[in-house]
Amino acid sequence: MKRRGLSAEDRALWDLVRAKTEPIKRSNLEARQFDPDTELPAPSHAPAPSSLRKTRSLILGKPVGKSAPAAHNLAPAIHDQIRQAPVQMDAKSFGKLKRGKLRPEGKIDLHGMTLDRAHPALTGFVMNAHAQGKRLILVVTGKGKQRDEGGPIPVRHGVLRHQVPQWLAMQPMKSVVLQVAQAHISHGGGGAYYVYLRRHR
Repeated sequence: MKRRGLSAEDRALWDLVRAKTEPIKRSNLEARQFDPDTELPAPSHAPAPSSLRKTRSLILGKPVGKSAPAAHNLAPAIHDQIRQAPVQMDAKSFGKLKRGKLRPEGKIDLHGMTLDRAHPALTGFVMNAHAQGKRLILVVTGKGKQRDEGGPIPVRHGVLRHQVPQWLAMQPMKSVVLQVAQAHISHGGGGAYYVYLRRHR
């Protein structure tokens, strides 16, 4: 295959590069003995930390600025989440509910059930209660037993107590549930939930 020669433009560009290039001195190429007691000078061409931040920000698509330490975004406890949820039902009725003054019209006890058994049992109970026109039901989960045996994966204390509010917030139960609140001590306290249902139409 015949090698193609440089065009006039390529040769002009090459001459320009050669004119601006300085030859490397042989002394710079010789190996130097490393002396740990002497401090190595910082390279003169090292970019400033601010320019490194800008470059990193451009590459990662993050805003330019001082890098803040990563904050731990820990999810609040399930009771705190329920307490902070907005009140959807009548405020006066909700006050009575929190004081244990409203009597539940139905109750399901999920004690001792596995998650596989508890989920369909809860779904069926909630949907049947709504179909019967009931407004307030009680779901007993228990507070759970401390089962963590110190293994590498932590075991959540009170699995059903944490799982039930999540199930209630999913379809099909989400469409019939108006409010979830921790039960008054007279109805089980931290081991039970009030579930206030929407009106049946």
